[in-house]
Amino acid sequence: MSSAAPSTPQPQASRAAFVFILVTVLFDFLAFGIIAPVLPNLIIQFEGGNIARAAAITGYFGFAWALMQFIFSPILGAWSDRFGRRPVILISCFGLGLDYIFMALAPSLKWLLVGRIISGITASNISSAFAYVTDVTPPEKRAKQFGYLAASFGMGFIIGPAVGGFLGNINLRFPFWAAACLSLANALYGFFVLPESLPKERRSKSAWHMANPLGSLTLLRSHRQLFGLATVMTLFYLAQQSLPAVFVLYTQYRYAWNGRDVGLALAVVGISTSIVSGTLVGPFVRRFGERRSVLSGLTFGTLGFLSFAFAPRGWMFLCAIPFLGLWGIAGPSMQSLMSRRVDPSSQGKLQGAINSVRAITGMIGPLLFTQVLAIAISPFTPIHFPGAPYFLAGALLTSSLLLASYVTRADASAPQPTAKPAVSPGPAD
Repeated sequence: MSSAAPSTPQPQASRAAFVFILVTVLFDFLAFGIIAPVLPNLIIQFEGGNIARAAAITGYFGFAWALMQFIFSPILGAWSDRFGRRPVILISCFGLGLDYIFMALAPSLKWLLVGRIISGITASNISSAFAYVTDVTPPEKRAKQFGYLAASFGMGFIIGPAVGGFLGNINLRFPFWAAACLSLANALYGFFVLPESLPKERRSKSAWHMANPLGSLTLLRSHRQLFGLATVMTLFYLAQQSLPAVFVLYTQYRYAWNGRDVGLALAVVGISTSIVSGTLVGPFVRRFGERRSVLSGLTFGTLGFLSFAFAPRGWMFLCAIPFLGLWGIAGPSMQSLMSRRVDPSSQGKLQGAINSVRAITGMIGPLLFTQVLAIAISPFTPIHFPGAPYFLAGALLTSSLLLASYVTRADASAPQPTAKPAVSPGPAD
């Protein structure tokens, strides 16, 4: 079901294709969200209820998952440039469904780790999904479309954690079976309705030089501002890792939340993200431009993490979540700025490289934040500060904010966004 679309996507075809990929990504993250509240609890169960020990092991699980992302994201991104987006996305979705079944049946912590490693490989199709969006979207509308894509992530985390928390309270294995059903349904859906977005004449002749993790990162050094934005995004993603790494453990320890409470809180995170990404990103970028959108989003994210760190009560923690939702303004704008500096035949490589950056932070983040939490709540620590992981995340975002302000300073004097923006970097929609 390949699509021989012209280089400039037709409006109706582009809109339909974008809806297809939006639903595909929604199903992917819905499945991912379902297991988010229960995986740490399953590790705690295997460890006999020792939260400090489980926190350290959760970090190792996150490291293993991210290592696979680092290795395979550029490979799948390069393959999608060479062979098309459709086959890469479908194979990944099918493999992810089978892996959730494997994890549902895992008899020990070691087998659960093997399943997590496999899921790191099969979940590497995000780079192909973002490349798909660049295929069917004109440059001036990409920030808005990336915002919708981020909203689908949020929708997955609205429904997924709530369902996962409910099912996990019944049996910790049930959420894995539900995730497997969703991923396999996703693969089946895509098989029948997902068209190919990259015509053969626009495919890369050879992508193997970019199909290794380090080789894909060389693309990020091809343009000075692209490299600067990649550094900002590295700090962005590293701070973001604090959420999946310690959210469950932190809220259970500090606020005595159960699985249902955690699932509902993650759903609030998803609602905030979806509202911002689905309704605010486009108008915000259109009104203020991509540079100000990046800086504003990073400012809100910093405030959110610092509020997490110092919130003494659970309701105060919940009140800080909207700030993290507004943080979502920054990501799509950075993605759009970076995509403008790469030609159409290399969009998959760019998204693979970005996903490799995300994977590198995913290797560092879980180990970093879980170890910080383990030390901060240890009975032997001189200063008891459970919010230390989120304080660190706030400090990282502050650094990214300062760097982004410097890297994009040339855009400060650029013309304000118009209905038909210039090719040069700046406007988004």
